[in-house]
Amino acid sequence: MTGPVSAQDPAQPPQVIDYEGSDYQQRFWEQGGRAYEDLAERIALRKLLPPTGRRLVEFGAAFGRLADLYVGYEQVLLLDYSRSLLRQAQGRLGVGGRFVYVAANLYKLPLAVGVVDSAVMVRVMHHLADVPAALAQIRRSLAPGGVFVAEYASKRHLKSIARHALRRQDWSPYDPDPYEFVPLNFDFHPAWMSEQLAAAGFRIDRELAVSHFRLPLLKRLVPAPTLAAMDGAVQQVGALWKLTPSVFVRCVAPGARPASLPTELFQCPECTGALAQAEDALECVSCGRRWSTRDGLYDFKEPLG
Repeated sequence: MTGPVSAQDPAQPPQVIDYEGSDYQQRFWEQGGRAYEDLAERIALRKLLPPTGRRLVEFGAAFGRLADLYVGYEQVLLLDYSRSLLRQAQGRLGVGGRFVYVAANLYKLPLAVGVVDSAVMVRVMHHLADVPAALAQIRRSLAPGGVFVAEYASKRHLKSIARHALRRQDWSPYDPDPYEFVPLNFDFHPAWMSEQLAAAGFRIDRELAVSHFRLPLLKRLVPAPTLAAMDGAVQQVGALWKLTPSVFVRCVAPGARPASLPTELFQCPECTGALAQAEDALECVSCGRRWSTRDGLYDFKEPLG
């Protein structure tokens, strides 16, 4: 069923889209004709993300497509709901070293409070049925003064405006409410998204409009690097109107940056208790739940046993 997103039942946890076992890397990126989008998003991320830092987490990191952009960070947490995509990331990037692989639910993050000084979330927001709940979790994990770079799919882009004016779509791009065009796929109004970020405790520092030229004909006629360079040249001015299908936002958590970050990365995602190492698992000292740590993957999707 498509249409405006319905209110979430507070008694039920939000649904989570699961890419477990999918061919997302090959089908969507390597064979999907999205070289232009990949390059344009990288340009935006380089503009917004601090080039260096102590610890960064990417929410929805999948197979680690953007991991090479984090070379200036001492430690990088790649977090995704799909174990299989994280295994692909391990195959590309290796196990150990700077990278930490975490399988987890964004609505129940296992990250300790204030544990990262930078966070990235690209091509994930459009899958979130409960944006405020997810943003609250992200805000909790970010240290004071930390930076959160987020991307979201905008409903108020030129194509949807034109289709609405020609009566070829029945939903309005000007309606502030999110629009669910297929199950667990949402477009958001920029004003609504700004309100949610502010309500979560973030201060918007800078915005960029991205993917101005996401048109099949242009992508066939113009080489992807050239098209992406053109996009990069207008991302800043385009943010004045935000009429693109993708918008990037740099947010800052209030407060002064701490001298150091917590040494313990994780807490129990169910009860927020402290975790202790126990063979190939982390065990919660409060509720007793055990979480797998096999083969370099911290698995918080569900407890062992």
